[in-house]
Amino acid sequence: MNCIIIDDDKLSRRIVEEFVKRTDTLNLLYSFENAVDAINIFEKEDDIDLIFLDIEMPEMSGIDFLDSLKNPPQIIIISSKGKYALDAFNYDVTDYLLKPISYSRFYKAITKATERFQKNKVNTKGDEIFIKKNSALVRLKYQDILWVEALENYVIFNTYDDKYTIHFTMKAIENKLPNTKFSRVHRSYIVNTSSINVIEDNSVIIKTKEGNKTIPIGKSYKDKLMGDINLMIK
Repeated sequence: MNCIIIDDDKLSRRIVEEFVKRTDTLNLLYSFENAVDAINIFEKEDDIDLIFLDIEMPEMSGIDFLDSLKNPPQIIIISSKGKYALDAFNYDVTDYLLKPISYSRFYKAITKATERFQKNKVNTKGDEIFIKKNSALVRLKYQDILWVEALENYVIFNTYDDKYTIHFTMKAIENKLPNTKFSRVHRSYIVNTSSINVIEDNSVIIKTKEGNKTIPIGKSYKDKLMGDINLMIK
């Protein structure tokens, strides 16, 4: 799992960095001393699977940081105080570790995060995708998926007749779906290009059972979308 660390305590941050290096299932992307710098990274990176997050930090607290994320990955809180635990678990955090932490306690938290990560994996085969729903695997044909939408720390597969919600990242879904059929048009949207009825200004329109769905096109995604469709302009 790709992870980042956000902690203004230099010693604590270095300990977590060392723990991450000792853990084969983790890949450290960034280590920050404040949440503000981390937010800027989230504007460019969407393949982060796990965050080690302190609560009490200057400028922006860990809770404020969580409030700022539209599609947060898994979170492991590392704090010197336990009084924030209830607030933290309201954000569906994976675990809450009290400083100073031992590697055995750290590894126990990673085990939980790994199980959660594996549980939500999506399997693909041929022209279909299998989504884990409760204790069953639901098969969706690519042609039936109209678009995929990010919602907080979940993604929603939208079909003409139904919706399927799973705990996953948009980057992981984008990597699973064939780029010959699906195009990322926005940080929060992936569309089936064959389901697009109209492209107008900076949005695409898709016909649904309830009517037309308008999906915004992000500036950084527009050129790629134009390359993904069969475009003929005189």
